[in-house]
Amino acid sequence: MFIAILTYKKPLGEVDRYLAAHREYLARHYAAGDFIASGPQTPRVGGVIMMKAADRAAVDSIVAQDPFNINGIADYQIVEFTPTMVCEQTLSTIFG
Repeated sequence: MFIAILTYKKPLGEVDRYLAAHREYLARHYAAGDFIASGPQTPRVGGVIMMKAADRAAVDSIVAQDPFNINGIADYQIVEFTPTMVCEQTLSTIFG
């Protein structure tokens, strides 16, 4: 499992110009089963995407498609981790 931590490099006005395209990108990857959860950081200095992928190369390929990446809006820190504990109640709420 991977977490992408996005940090904006541009002012929020410019971030907002690409927000609709970024949300379409997110929707495509949710539909494909790549993304588990995502949202903005608080305060709004970037965002976070939790994703599942076979390996780091797959993550890099996914991130390369993000309009925020293509247009130089955000930097990405990728963290790979292996979940060893999960909250079953939360998972059943999220995944039915």
